[in-house]
Amino acid sequence: MKGFVGRRALLARLASDVEGIRADGLGRLVTVRGRRRVGKSWLVEEFVERARLPFVFFAASGQTPERELSLFAEKLAHSTLPSAGLGSSVRFDTWEAALVAAASEAGAGDPSVIVLDEFPDLLELRRDGEGRVVGSPQEGSLRAAWDQVLSRRPVLVVLIGSDLATMEALTAYGRPLHQRSTREVVVPPLNPREVAAISGRSGADALEAYLVTGGFPKVAAAWRDGDLRAFLGGSLADEGSPLVATGRLILDAEFRSSVQARSVLSAIGSGARTNKAISDASGITTNNLTYPLRVLADKRVVATSLPLSARPSVDRRYAVADPYLRFYLRFLDRSYDEIERGRGRLLVPAILRSWDSYVGMAIEPLVREALHRLLPDPRLGETRAVGGYWNRDHSIEVDIVGADRSEPPVRDVTFIGAVTWRRRRPATGADVGELVRTGAQVAGVTPRTPLVIVSRSGSADVAARLAACLEPDELLASFPLD
Repeated sequence: MKGFVGRRALLARLASDVEGIRADGLGRLVTVRGRRRVGKSWLVEEFVERARLPFVFFAASGQTPERELSLFAEKLAHSTLPSAGLGSSVRFDTWEAALVAAASEAGAGDPSVIVLDEFPDLLELRRDGEGRVVGSPQEGSLRAAWDQVLSRRPVLVVLIGSDLATMEALTAYGRPLHQRSTREVVVPPLNPREVAAISGRSGADALEAYLVTGGFPKVAAAWRDGDLRAFLGGSLADEGSPLVATGRLILDAEFRSSVQARSVLSAIGSGARTNKAISDASGITTNNLTYPLRVLADKRVVATSLPLSARPSVDRRYAVADPYLRFYLRFLDRSYDEIERGRGRLLVPAILRSWDSYVGMAIEPLVREALHRLLPDPRLGETRAVGGYWNRDHSIEVDIVGADRSEPPVRDVTFIGAVTWRRRRPATGADVGELVRTGAQVAGVTPRTPLVIVSRSGSADVAARLAACLEPDELLASFPLD
């Protein structure tokens, strides 16, 4: 399909399942999960198109069970499956009957593909006496169809879902599909190097484009030309643009029934990083933050971290895990009503005024990930984990800390580093001096601890004092071009 980038490893995994079906004639059940608009459906559609297999592609829409079955029958009738005729001649009362019918004429030489997109929207979840989800009638129907027919036929069944927690739980112990799935595919956003390939950018420009688009294919593809001002001007003038619509779709889909989690996410997206700051910003007492924070962690929306040093710490920080959602929550979420009224262009000057300070902080998690991807690297010693450091009152912060483990207390601090993300001024001796001063406050740091600078604009005359000075092109190259 036009514009498809990367995902070769994921396509290869799906292809191997088809080859397995051809070899033994037995079915395969694959679950595919990832955030909304991350490209899950696009991946499966691309795979089916390349494989040239007969298929039916059905997207659930959260309607009544009877209506969903009727819509599936319509899709089956217009599909390329050998059983397409049954879609218009048979009325399905259960998903077991519908799936068995769809697979009924699958041929060994040409496996059939049955795709159920947004599968969580089909489910009427049931809970036990303690409130735990134990399954749904639809999961039970799928299990019955799988056990009796689908697993013994040359069929690839693909379940796609954006609700990460629900999709992960589908095959858990005690659920109807436990031990039925043959493969779980996780579709992440495109990485910075893949975004660079889409946009034609390189170095710092590519990394900064990633901090806005987050690797969501449609958002990244929408920014092929022009600078940030032009992209924002065009995107914010249209509430249906990928930059605006993607964030709204994700938040509405994942938090429509969790007001507290949505409020806590908004607080974190606005810059609150500690329990007290989140409580102050959201109006939810610290004693009541546990559940909404767990919801956000389960949905992989918020990441937590502790300061790396040789001293134990409970000074946990919270941050929006996804770069695109971080940008959306920081700049667009609270002003969505302005965008709806056609006044989105008025937001552009304020975003540009705060862009340099925003990107200076937003780039730090990406730098840490890139450094971790470079390991092992002789410049970084025996580093096994990369994080940061801060003290209890946040008066001392070190952007990058390398260590032998990912949580404190660590045994060895292998290096300390600073991120100087300035557009025109390289790292200077003053930056190195400040790193030495603040780093001395980190338990485990000695005068012999190696120093690292990550600079947008080079390192001037201080390279001799450093174990390494990394620039944008090297960071970008640390990510694979799949």
